[in-house]
Order: sequence, then structure tokens, then C-alpha cells
Amino acid sequence: MIFDPKYFKKMDFSQRQIENYFISAIKDMKIAEKYDDPEVRFQFIFNSLIKFGITLIAFHGYKVNSRKGHHQKVLEKMSEILGNDDILITSEIIRKNRNTEFYDGGIIITEKQSEEYLSFLKKVYNLSRSFLSEKDFNLSIF
Repeated sequence: MIFDPKYFKKMDFSQRQIENYFISAIKDMKIAEKYDDPEVRFQFIFNSLIKFGITLIAFHGYKVNSRKGHHQKVLEKMSEILGNDDILITSEIIRKNRNTEFYDGGIIITEKQSEEYLSFLKKVYNLSRSFLSEKDFNLSIF
């Protein structure tokens, strides 16, 4: 697997560091599950999605560089790592909605969208957890 040095830096991570990334992603997912407000839910879904990507990238020994386009690269790499093109398609829709909300004056996230995105996030969580388990990463705390 190739990591573009423009966006990723080789780095050694301890198991604990990778666990902390995963725990943080789960924490945001649980907040998204807890709130009924679609806008609040959406923000935590996006954050969790990026954090699952960061977890998988760290597992491969890389850290994402903070620069223009880095969220897109995290989502692309997560899709590649998990071997699932549907992840990229749906996560790109979420990312573009987030950017419109954040940079272009906003959009309204509907209840239906937030529910669909949360369901998608749970799929990413399950795939990420399975991937790490298959690689003998100790997930006993999850």
C-alpha cells in the first residue's frame, strides 16, 4: 500500500496510541447515536468517520499531515485499507455536505440523512473493527 508523502508521514505508533484513536472515534459515534438533532448528529458522524480513518492509517504506521485536502485523503485511504469502494462514495457525500455546511453558508441535514449517515458510520465501525481483529490487533477493550 502506497501512502503519498504529501499527505502522510511515516510514524511509529504504540498499540495504546492506536487504541486511543479508535476509542475517540467510538466516543464520537456514541454521541451521534445519543442526539436526535440531525445537525449535531451529523457533526459527530463526520468526526467519527475521520477518526476511524486515522486509526486505520496509524495502524499502517502513518500519520496524516494537516493540509488542504487531508480529510479527503483520509477517507480515500480508509476505503482502500478496508477494500470497499462504497465507503469512499458515501464518505465523499458526507464530506462534501460537511464542507458546504462549514464553508459555503450551510445546508440543512435532514433527519433521514442523519439516520442514513449514522447507519453508514456503524458499518464503517464494524468493518474497521473486523479489519483490526483479523490483523491480530487486540480489541479486547471494545
